[in-house]
Amino acid sequence: MANKTPDELHNELMDYPCEFTIKTMGYAHIELDLIVVDIVRRHAPDISENAVQSKFSKSKKYISLSVTITAQSKQQMDAIYQDLFNCEHVLMSL
Repeated sequence: MANKTPDELHNELMDYPCEFTIKTMGYAHIELDLIVVDIVRRHAPDISENAVQSKFSKSKKYISLSVTITAQSKQQMDAIYQDLFNCEHVLMSL
């Protein structure tokens, strides 16, 4: 059995295009929802407003966002996650 690259293993698990939910967390005192939607729209411009769900932490200090997109490729997903990682307002993305 030949060793498979990480991309080959990923492609065995994901069948593009597919629905995919990106989860992001950050501080609640900023307009994180607008920031995250702007980042995601750079790579997936067809997301709708109802594709975004938010939830505050119990203390209301943090907010989590779930953005559902139709993912087209691993490269698209990698670009979204890299931009979220680079954003100073995003604490974590899953």
